Amino acid sequence: MRANDALMLPLLPLSWGGAWVRKRFRAWWQARLPRTDTLLLTQRNVYIVPTRAGFMFAATVLILLIASINYQLNLGFVLTFLLAGSGVVSMHLTHNTLRGLTLHLKGSAPVFAGDPAVLEAVLASPGSARHGIGLRVESADEATLTWVDVPAGGQATAHVSFVPAARGRHEVPTLSAETRFPLGLFRAWTIWRPSGHVLVYPRPERPSAALPAARAVPGGPTRSRSADGGEIEGIRGYRRGDPLKRVVWKKAAKAMATGGELVIRDTSSSAHRELWLDWQLCGSLTDEGRLSRLTAWVLAADRANVIYGLGLPGLEVARAQGEAHRRSCLEALALWH
Repeated sequence: MRANDALMLPLLPLSWGGAWVRKRFRAWWQARLPRTDTLLLTQRNVYIVPTRAGFMFAATVLILLIASINYQLNLGFVLTFLLAGSGVVSMHLTHNTLRGLTLHLKGSAPVFAGDPAVLEAVLASPGSARHGIGLRVESADEATLTWVDVPAGGQATAHVSFVPAARGRHEVPTLSAETRFPLGLFRAWTIWRPSGHVLVYPRPERPSAALPAARAVPGGPTRSRSADGGEIEGIRGYRRGDPLKRVVWKKAAKAMATGGELVIRDTSSSAHRELWLDWQLCGSLTDEGRLSRLTAWVLAADRANVIYGLGLPGLEVARAQGEAHRRSCLEALALWH
């Protein structure tokens, strides 16, 4: 071990302890903030501190002031107070860029575990235009900031994303809005705790196992539209091997007189197929693995446009089809426990 490494070892517990204290303080402070999907920014919830550039600017002004006093430079005094006044004005402009804004969070669409959930926030300014406003998840890196400008008396939309780690219903994470407009000498920010939730479906199995066998159920809807090949669904041309009892004899005489072909009843259009997606059909997978496979099966059955039902321990979703049924099945999989 090098000497420098040995000197750094006692500092590691201190850095870990400092990070733990900051994390606990942040959690305590954020817990005191109310949850709301609409937040009006006022002087009570907008905070401001100098940036690194702001501290360097202040040090420069201080050095200019000391030099002007020491050498009795009148022009030095002019430059010093001109820069100091610019800094004070910049501080007020930075704070006023956020103050008066209204933040509103729209509902988020459900996503699958592992996919980014996109949050849509609307920023509204009742007065003048606001420039250089960034929005991000509070715990994320500053590189993830989404920057927008809000027109005077108008609105602007910012999209912020985060990746939920697991299925279920999750609270929207704490968001942060900030600005350094106009000179970058100060950073004004606010903390926003939306009250909305994001529904996260299980991650679909990839590659997915084949769907269980569906069974044909008689009594399906009969359709009379033209099918490929010029045939009519419900009636089709005779093929070698078709049973004679299905021949439409009323049309046979006309077909023989006009040189046409015999037609038979196509009973396949009078049946539909029903599919049951059951927990027990997933073999020896873990609980999360079964949910992942069932999710993939629900998506495949919906694409195939078949009637299907879902069976989970203690819960069943009756057979149906369509977009609403797909959402019901995926929600049941997301919230099962």
